[in-house]
Amino acid sequence: MHLRCFTLLLFVLLLGNAQAQNPSPAPAQTGAVLILGATAHLGNGAVIANSAIGFEDGKLTLVADATTIRIDRSKYATVYDAAGKHVYPGFIATNSNLGLSEIEAARATNDYADIGQYNPNLRSIIAYNTDSEVTPTVRSNGVLMAQVTPQGGVISGASSVVQLDAWNWEDAAYKTDEGIHLNWPAMRAFGGFQSGNPGMRKNEQYENEVQALRRFFEEAKAYAQQPAPEVKNVRFEAMRGLFTQKSTLYIHADQAKTMQESVLFAESFGCKPVLVGASDAWMIPDFLVEHKVSVILSKTQRLPSREDEDVDQPFKTPALLQEKGVLFVISDQGFWQQRNLPFQAGQAVGFGLNKEAAVTAMTLNAAKVLGIDKTCGSLETGKDATLFISEGDALDMRTCQVTAAFIQGRSISLDNKHKQLYQRFEKKYRQ
Repeated sequence: MHLRCFTLLLFVLLLGNAQAQNPSPAPAQTGAVLILGATAHLGNGAVIANSAIGFEDGKLTLVADATTIRIDRSKYATVYDAAGKHVYPGFIATNSNLGLSEIEAARATNDYADIGQYNPNLRSIIAYNTDSEVTPTVRSNGVLMAQVTPQGGVISGASSVVQLDAWNWEDAAYKTDEGIHLNWPAMRAFGGFQSGNPGMRKNEQYENEVQALRRFFEEAKAYAQQPAPEVKNVRFEAMRGLFTQKSTLYIHADQAKTMQESVLFAESFGCKPVLVGASDAWMIPDFLVEHKVSVILSKTQRLPSREDEDVDQPFKTPALLQEKGVLFVISDQGFWQQRNLPFQAGQAVGFGLNKEAAVTAMTLNAAKVLGIDKTCGSLETGKDATLFISEGDALDMRTCQVTAAFIQGRSISLDNKHKQLYQRFEKKYRQ
């Protein structure tokens, strides 16, 4: 009797888990698709009010004004009537630990950092979890690709770019080990409430930390100049690409002076720097333009960095950088937060940033920084058919409603745990 009860209970639990499983990855595109009548935001700043978007075998074959061409619908297996709707390239979440973390409070589900301070050999891609229940919630707001990024220490490891509909990390990988992440020492740091001095204080070890970092880079560069070292050093091997600019050096820094110092540091070793976080980027736009440095901004919906800054400084920083000609990307932090990425960009639109520039900051600019702009990031013929259809403005949380999404031409499921819970409890309260 007890065995039968246990078996029945196990069956019920397994059935419940099966119902809550993530959608299976979509099969490869088998027929040509046409989207007609939508307002197309191409990602490069251009807009087509009445567009015709066609794609086949995962690639865009038609991006045109529907009022100026003749279209043979018989060539397309599926035709979407998108009149009154909007089409966007898939948004790209940069500097994210999506797929590397599942439950913040459960340490066993967090796989984005390791012990030690200098870990350039750590590869985020092999830790990427395609079965994360968070990923489908992010896709539902148009975020279809991500840069999965390690964290912690001085040198965190290598990030990779993934597309968000795959069976395993090998399938998800779009560009692997495209950059090494360096956390630049801060000149001033928050003391912490437990220290008894919770305000900002000078980092007395700043110069020592920078010198230690310089010695590590000097050793790594000397090692990289040896084509076949007698003894292989896995940490230095991981840094070889930095000194040939095959990979990018992502420098996480916020203060204006440390940003400038870190860029000059990178250039002294022949590295290609990209600043991440960059709260003070609005203070040094001329320096960034002169040194051709791109910036991945942290989220706009936050407090200013200093007491004497304008309260809306994070909101208007993107517009200031756009005006000065700085190539910038808008990002969010963490993993589940990436579902709000388009609304971070929408916040900047309300403070002077052109709406199409905001779209570009999550699409083509992100693709340029990641080195994948030849194949994705905008709606152009020959590029991947990674895009989505929204009922309204995707940057406005009041009207954003994604009704269809495609990754490399595959029509992906937009179901997720949030929608399942909504439907479940909606039925409860309707009774």
